[in-house]
Amino acid sequence: MQKVTVTMVHGAWAECASWDAVILPLQKEGLGVVCAPIPLTSLSDDVSALDRALNRIEGNIVLVGHAYAGAVIGATKNERVKMLIYVAALAPDEGETVADVFYREPPHAQAPKLSPDRDGYIWMPAEGFDRAFAQNASADVKAILAATQRPIHLKCIQEKAPRPLWKERLSWFLVAENDRMISAKTQHFEAHRMGATVRAQVVDHSPMLTSPSSLVEVILEAVRTSR
Repeated sequence: MQKVTVTMVHGAWAECASWDAVILPLQKEGLGVVCAPIPLTSLSDDVSALDRALNRIEGNIVLVGHAYAGAVIGATKNERVKMLIYVAALAPDEGETVADVFYREPPHAQAPKLSPDRDGYIWMPAEGFDRAFAQNASADVKAILAATQRPIHLKCIQEKAPRPLWKERLSWFLVAENDRMISAKTQHFEAHRMGATVRAQVVDHSPMLTSPSSLVEVILEAVRTSR
């Protein structure tokens, strides 16, 4: 059987370390695991960064994207990608922007107020990690998130998406029912639109941090189905 590599892509205000608790459990199941860093400077830049990482991988690929990274994994054209897994993610259709999908529903009462700095980058306020990004995480984890965050540029959410790969590949969607960043209603809408297999869980916006075992179960189930 051809080797499968699960390639995970972080979203805004995060980095590859956000997947740490998921890596070893997947490797212990015999899967290859790669975390692809993206610069968060524009959708096109981020897709190019992902493609460079994918070019180093041999065999079949399962892409996993969290939040904003849903737009990134949907925009690659790599033919070895066999499946897309969306984790509390944004999945714009062709011609849509990330902002179009993100603002489809009114924000949660605990959602942070976000605005760009003079250079066009959007930073997450510390209370945003505490109240919405990962409200179920420990205080230590939230402190680390705030200290290591990577801002996202306005270009990332304003650039129109190309024809998404989910129109041609199998897709799964972990809907985070307690998400305070991306409305669960929006997630269900996206999953239905793409015809994804849905696994709804009572988790916050960042299950790789706050409920990694349940995320691992979804990824393993999806990979087994693809095989």
